[in-house]
Amino acid sequence: MAEKRLMYGNHAVVEGVIAAGCRFFAGYPITPQNEIPELMSIRMNEEGGVFIQTESEIAAINMLFGAAAAGKRAMTSSSSPGISLMQEGLSYIAGADMPVLVVNVIRGGPGLGNIAPAQSDYYQATRGGGHGDYFTITLAPHTVQDLFEFPRLAFELAEKYRNPALILADGLLGQMMEPVEFSFEPIDPKDLPDPEWALSGCGGRERRIVRSYDLKQGRLEELNVLRSKKYKKIKDNEQRYDAVECDDAHMVIVAYGTCARVAAAAMRIAREKGLKVGLFRPITLWPFPSDVLSDMSKRIKNFLVVEMNCGQMIDDVKLATEFRSKIDFLGRPGGGVPTPPELYKKIEGIYGGMQ
Repeated sequence: MAEKRLMYGNHAVVEGVIAAGCRFFAGYPITPQNEIPELMSIRMNEEGGVFIQTESEIAAINMLFGAAAAGKRAMTSSSSPGISLMQEGLSYIAGADMPVLVVNVIRGGPGLGNIAPAQSDYYQATRGGGHGDYFTITLAPHTVQDLFEFPRLAFELAEKYRNPALILADGLLGQMMEPVEFSFEPIDPKDLPDPEWALSGCGGRERRIVRSYDLKQGRLEELNVLRSKKYKKIKDNEQRYDAVECDDAHMVIVAYGTCARVAAAAMRIAREKGLKVGLFRPITLWPFPSDVLSDMSKRIKNFLVVEMNCGQMIDDVKLATEFRSKIDFLGRPGGGVPTPPELYKKIEGIYGGMQ
């Protein structure tokens, strides 16, 4: 039987990262993710890894660039303002086709904002965030178990496509405690294959170069076209989602992360009262699971998007459904968290207008 522990979400991230074979962490403290570097400083030492508390988030992301170029699984974590400081480095990493993992435990914004949970970094995460034509693979956990398991998936996808990966959590998920099942055998970094890009000394093999630019005339355009094809491949193959009670639904809630948990509770209230409501939970925010939502919109005419922001994922839902369906929205920005009764009241109002 797999081991189970009661853990904070932020601590589950640490154990998930280490179980995934990562032995390099560089980061800078910021609430509400401070438990990640705090525990990581202990666990990396125990596992013979490298922990660096950097002088800034800018230093941290560029250290990840170096570690990834050396062929190592490397990660950092931060919260919204800190992630903003990393965007130039992330663009460089994407331009060098390097796999890294970045965990964002979102707080309220804009600016310094507050330390309450939010989902206001959706645009930043799903539109690349920095300059240039690139995307980051973005996973949205909704349980502490996800926070343990997603680092392994994120590293696998990042390495498969040679692309940065992002786990988009929020302050509530990071701070809550739930039982976590250690659902896979820890990966020994020594058992990981040597990456084809690793700068590990060129004796006896071909020369390798890792860089985020090429100044030859027309070369950058060629590289961007190649990456565009890579992004299309990711979109075609890596859309992930969970659909609950959607087969007979008259309306469907679309929510991720903490909002998906609230939506699941509100859906149960609605079902108990005879309202046929379903829940569609994107697991990959990029690539957004547009294909299945598009098919769903051919028979479901009402969707309710729920987010802890002023409305960001709603754009992707509208694009996916191609404006065939009516899209309603419930948002709580700046650290506000919707409640199941609040959401049920919204559902009841929409459902009444459907009759």
